[in-house]
Amino acid sequence: MGREEILKRVQQNQPALVSLPNIDEIPTAQNIDVVQLFKEKLELLHVAVFEVGSLEAIKTTILNTYTSTERLVTTIESLQDIASYIQTVQEDAHSLENVELAIIPAHFGVAENGAVWVTESIVQYRVLPFIAQQLAVVISKQKIVANMHEAYKLTAGTTYDFGVFIAGPSKTADIEQSLVLGAHGPKGMMLFLLP
Repeated sequence: MGREEILKRVQQNQPALVSLPNIDEIPTAQNIDVVQLFKEKLELLHVAVFEVGSLEAIKTTILNTYTSTERLVTTIESLQDIASYIQTVQEDAHSLENVELAIIPAHFGVAENGAVWVTESIVQYRVLPFIAQQLAVVISKQKIVANMHEAYKLTAGTTYDFGVFIAGPSKTADIEQSLVLGAHGPKGMMLFLLP
């Protein structure tokens, strides 16, 4: 049986469409400190968290961590003096294969699981958060929501070609039940919390 015949059969045998269920929102605890919970979850995910007061503090941390010979890229214009600024997609994504650190913003963070929401509009290349050896995410404390119910409300009605929740560096424990970081993406991740 050829490819076309297989695809034809798959199209003919689709399950009936079913409406998404209505899910009652789980109430958020009234006195929850979303920033503290977010930081705790990130630390469990092997993410280095830096509370900083300005972009200058981010620059200092990065310049103290990386050498001038390592390739650093960013999609944040105000950090272009320490990393190559990617404003738009201009070249083949394969050109990013030797990126040591990618510095990107996030739309928002989720306290209950330490995830950040990223779309193609702010990373330019879909592959950027995954191909770099290390990932740095910049987010405001004001952009942290308590749980995924609130996160989905923020994404509802928005349009994007690509979006992903990122929760820490790539990791797997499938290999002889040993935790391996960087198996399918960045080996490490840091997150900068701005006021």
